[in-house]
Amino acid sequence: MYEKFFGLKEKPFSLTPDTEYFYRYCSHQEALNVLLVALRNGEGFVRVGGEVGTGKTLLCRQLLKLLQDDCATAYLPNTLLTPRELYQAISDDLQLESPENASIQQLNLGIFSELVRLRKLKRPLVVLIDEAQAMPHRILEALRLLSNLETEKEKLLHIFFFAQPEFEQRLLEDNLRQLRQRITFSYTLSTLDSGEVFAYLEHRLRIAEYEGESLFTPVAVKLLHKAAKGVPRLINLLAHKALLIAYGKGVRKIDKKMILSAIEDTHGLTLPRRNLFSTYAVEFGMIMVIVVATLYLWGEIR
Repeated sequence: MYEKFFGLKEKPFSLTPDTEYFYRYCSHQEALNVLLVALRNGEGFVRVGGEVGTGKTLLCRQLLKLLQDDCATAYLPNTLLTPRELYQAISDDLQLESPENASIQQLNLGIFSELVRLRKLKRPLVVLIDEAQAMPHRILEALRLLSNLETEKEKLLHIFFFAQPEFEQRLLEDNLRQLRQRITFSYTLSTLDSGEVFAYLEHRLRIAEYEGESLFTPVAVKLLHKAAKGVPRLINLLAHKALLIAYGKGVRKIDKKMILSAIEDTHGLTLPRRNLFSTYAVEFGMIMVIVVATLYLWGEIR
């Protein structure tokens, strides 16, 4: 719609996780470092947490992309599985042949045989699980049991959880204490600060082949950060709406008014109201200073 108007090859602020647009801002880079260090150290379970919209799925897919050359991987975006479906999904990702309607024991044996083969090739298996907070207890227990497939000296299987904060609360449950004790590395994603928001917008526009001056004014970026609270998904949503508004007006600069219109059009988003009492207090204080200074000078003159 507005792509041609702004000279873009595609919409730069899509909500679909696209690794081509992955931006290594401070928190995402730190999370990647933690995951890679944990893998090199041979850790079995690692958790990455973050609020809705902080980029967990995109980070998960970016890691999947980075590991392809050196590791075998299994990606589980659907966590509402039975134990058998879980083992079948991992077997399918590993392209293992298994009998139709294979039992859990048969699937388990096939996965173990593949783990042994991969160990000889020095290619660890990494299972990446998105939306882990939604996993039923029996699936989490099935994963823990699967992680028991190891040698006396090293883990053959590495499981990375990507989850919302509710997952951490679930891990405090007594029936998950064994799994909780096995998670040796954890990292919680933070949101973008105001400086990172500007760089984030510029990054996505450049990937979409935008070549002009900055589309967003400094005031618009500041307001965007404030409204979205630094959450990447909300930034994308508001930026996309602002581009639509600018296109409708026939202008090639996103200003404060357009961001305000985008905020008003987005359910659940509001800007913090100014504290009128504080504003009046400051103004009153300034007036009093002027009054006192005037009286002092008047006294000196007299």
